[in-house]
Amino acid sequence: MRRAQQSARAPSRRTGAWRRRSPARSATPWRRPAKAQKRLSYRAASQERAWRAQRRSAPRCKGYGAAPELRAQQEETTMTYDVGIDIGGTFTDLCAIGAEGGLITAKTPTTHYDLSVGLIRGLKDLGTRAGQDPETFLGNVEALRYSTTIGTNALIERKGPRLGLITTAGFEDTIFIGRSRSWADGMALHEIRDMATIAKPAPLVPPEMVVGLSERMDCHGAAVRPLDHDEVREQLQKLVDQGVQGIVVSLMWSFLNPAHEREVRRIIEEEYPEEFLGSMPVTLASEVSPKAGEYTRTMTALVNAYIHGVMTQELGDLTTNLRRANYRRPLILVHNTGGSKKVSRTRAVLTHNAGPVAGMYGASLIGAQEGHKNIIFADMGGTSFDIGVLAGGTLKAQDFIPVIDRWRTNIPAIEVKSIGAGGGSIAWINTAMGGQLEVGPQSAGSVPGPACYDQGGTYPTVTDADLVLGYINPDNYLGGAMLLDPDASEEVIEEKIAQPLGISTLEAAWRIRRLVDARMGQEMFNEVALKGHNPRKFVVFACGGAGAGHACGFARHIGANTVIVPAMSSVSGAFGASSMEIRQVWEQSRSFRVFNFMDQSHLADCAPLNGLIAELTDKAMRDLKLEGFDEDRIGFTLEFDMRYGSQYHLTRVTAPKLGFDGVADIEALCGLFEQQYAEIYSPEAAFPSGGINIEAVFVTARVHQEPRKLIGAGDNPPRDAVAQATRLACFDPAQGLVETPIHDWSALAPGDTIAGPAIIEAPDTTYVIDPGWSYRMNEFRNGIVTVKAD
Repeated sequence: MRRAQQSARAPSRRTGAWRRRSPARSATPWRRPAKAQKRLSYRAASQERAWRAQRRSAPRCKGYGAAPELRAQQEETTMTYDVGIDIGGTFTDLCAIGAEGGLITAKTPTTHYDLSVGLIRGLKDLGTRAGQDPETFLGNVEALRYSTTIGTNALIERKGPRLGLITTAGFEDTIFIGRSRSWADGMALHEIRDMATIAKPAPLVPPEMVVGLSERMDCHGAAVRPLDHDEVREQLQKLVDQGVQGIVVSLMWSFLNPAHEREVRRIIEEEYPEEFLGSMPVTLASEVSPKAGEYTRTMTALVNAYIHGVMTQELGDLTTNLRRANYRRPLILVHNTGGSKKVSRTRAVLTHNAGPVAGMYGASLIGAQEGHKNIIFADMGGTSFDIGVLAGGTLKAQDFIPVIDRWRTNIPAIEVKSIGAGGGSIAWINTAMGGQLEVGPQSAGSVPGPACYDQGGTYPTVTDADLVLGYINPDNYLGGAMLLDPDASEEVIEEKIAQPLGISTLEAAWRIRRLVDARMGQEMFNEVALKGHNPRKFVVFACGGAGAGHACGFARHIGANTVIVPAMSSVSGAFGASSMEIRQVWEQSRSFRVFNFMDQSHLADCAPLNGLIAELTDKAMRDLKLEGFDEDRIGFTLEFDMRYGSQYHLTRVTAPKLGFDGVADIEALCGLFEQQYAEIYSPEAAFPSGGINIEAVFVTARVHQEPRKLIGAGDNPPRDAVAQATRLACFDPAQGLVETPIHDWSALAPGDTIAGPAIIEAPDTTYVIDPGWSYRMNEFRNGIVTVKAD
């Protein structure tokens, strides 16, 4: 594979940035053949060979881009590791932390046809970089935590079973009405505004597969109309005759009294026992989501049932492949609740969007290490831009009704905002808006990918724009694992963007970059400000494969003065997964009036509330003990969803202790609620005359474990780093291309400082330091990017 050489590049005819030249005929510029499509398979094959050659030639006993100070003594094959895996739309990221703090990372293209192929390939790559053969390495892995997209993919591709829904008679159309908002759920703003094409999603359960039962519980959980067993059998037979493969039971008020749902399940299992070929899985909504709201509770159960079978099959196959490769311990899945559990004890719906949550968890660990508590997590990958807010250094912000694909659900997930703004986001001209330039949300993904991948991509992307601007080295992309074609980027940007707008190719690339940076910055500002915080008091953590390259751009738009780019920023989700604690959230909707405004009294009888807390705590303790954890390692956190009476929005409040001893404890809880409510919505929005209610109780159980800590090398006095080379890059279209210092990240040491404009090339990402900003590497090799003082 040809190595990147400065002499092998000359100014391009169009932009003066990069142009590949033939080593044999340096005077003749390299041109892409007119019929490039015919050699796409060859190009892909050659890139695959280049990828494999680069992996074979990778130095052993070295972390992927990690400096010697951060590496553990990896030549000892007895070294054990915790491994995290995060599968994204474009790349599969892996991170291993050694027992002595050594860090190894890897990044491989996501194999959408079979996710396990890229995963196993990445694990073998980690073993090579650890100085061990793959079998020995996997035998030394103590924990393998995996944030999977199997369930999400099954929803998008509609690969689930033919489900049937049994509900209370009169509520058969609940999932089709969708709170009158299902046509907009999960859609981007510009798609919602396009009223000519917007439509409701195709239902997971067709109307003919929904049946009703003449039963009823009231709002207190008391049976108003008993269950008719003969009717249950009759309606069940209707579903069976239509080829049902799985049944979801969701009855009114079942979260208060699940007796009827459990009886329906007993009848189904009695009619079709396990030894029958007609046996089918039965999911109860009261067990998957014991919370108020019939639509969200039902959809949560339906989504869980829809992806359960697919995940069981694929994770079973993956576990088998891992055991063949010598991994002998249980596979642990990352949850969107901020924790992780064994595959055997995980609900399928809790795996959705777990990767960004793992990244936020990793940011909280690094933030604690760096002394930062207020963090904006910004992860720019190949397909999306994920935003999370950590106030006080903990994962507190909950998304009460997260949307999975096109469906509103009711799970206690950590809130992560995702928008279609990644390296693969497509730039296009919106003719309906008068020829306005747009970026995203559509993405080129990994196949065919950006035009510069030369795998059939015909649309300009953010990566193409960065390449034209000179920020990316086409011969050193992903450490040389993939060769890029700058001419293809120039041609597609000129044809699709520059010519329609009547501007130069360089100006078009600049506008693409500025537009995506502004969009990301605006979303970051909104996420923080709408939670009642000042964005300028937060530190930005720039992560993801493209995060370091756009950090200055999106941080500028929120007024942030400091950006931290972790050493493992391009695999932040995998890093967070590798350290994620075992954690489970148990929840229950139940209403308690804790403050009555009319007589100014607080709840005096705490026994019912304490009883519910004890019930949830016992369930959590029993669940974790079944996983093999000792009782003395298990801790609990108590939270409540609270609101002023008759108001709609809920506020999550953490209780100071696990239970209530009397009125004084209730008064303290109400005080915490009033304080937190005022911070989010302002004191003027308070409604004390409505009283204060608890609407739901959450008990979070976690297993105490000491996360493996990275080894710092010790900080050095600031010193100017020496650039290894220069190349032409554009930081202002009015000035055009300018000679820009190029630094090798692996050659930098703690204390090294770099003034912008500059470019830093790491094996798995590229840092772009804009004019007016400066970079410093600290003792953990994290990059501290700050606005230069005037």
